[in-house]
Parts: sequence; structure tokens; C-alpha cells
Amino acid sequence: MAKLSQEDILAYLEEATILELNDLVKAIEDKFDVTAAAPVAAAAAGAAAEDAAPAEVTVTLTDVGASKVKVIKAVREITGLGLVDAKKLVDNTPAKIKENVSADEGAKLKETLEAAGATVEVK
Repeated sequence: MAKLSQEDILAYLEEATILELNDLVKAIEDKFDVTAAAPVAAAAAGAAAEDAAPAEVTVTLTDVGASKVKVIKAVREITGLGLVDAKKLVDNTPAKIKENVSADEGAKLKETLEAAGATVEVK
């Protein structure tokens, strides 16, 4: 049997129909006992693992830290509460600041509260 060059193989692949390529893949799988779908399954598994992250999270204030006034201001900014309500929320830690927010928004809120000196948990 004549040895085919890489260029010959590529030329065949360029001109082949989808059905011919499908038959070729099946023949290669049978001949060499391999599966062409394995990388696709691995990619799908990776995508499924990424989707396993929660779509909505709850931001919980777990500790106020040393600068309570800054934390109260941050809570007011985030929640839109008045001064008295924000202070009550901060005084009653652990307290849920926001529920059912996107993971991205939860990360931003956590960053804001931690910048004010608080300890925050995002679940």
C-alpha cells in the first residue's frame, strides 16, 4: 500500500462530505478501538462543573470588626436602609445583608463590606 503524505490526507479531508467524514471517524474508532467523543464528554463535564456554582447567593455579615461606623455606612449604601435600621442589622451579627443575589453581585458586596472592615460570608 502506498504511503500517503500529510498533504494528501488534508486534501481528502477538505473535499470530503460530512457523511464521508462521519464514516471515516467510525472506521478509525473501530480499527483502533478509540472513541472520538471522549474529549467532547470531558469538555461537557467541565462545563457542568462550572454550572454547579450557585446562581444565587446570600451575603451574610459575620463580624463587624474594629470600624463599626464604616460597616454601618457600607450596609446603608448596599441595602438602602436608614441609619437606625442599618445599625440594628450590624448590631445583630451574624445578619443577612442581601439574599438571592447573583454570584458576581455577592462578590462585589463582600468586597465592599470587607473594605469597611467587616467579615463577610457568601453562600
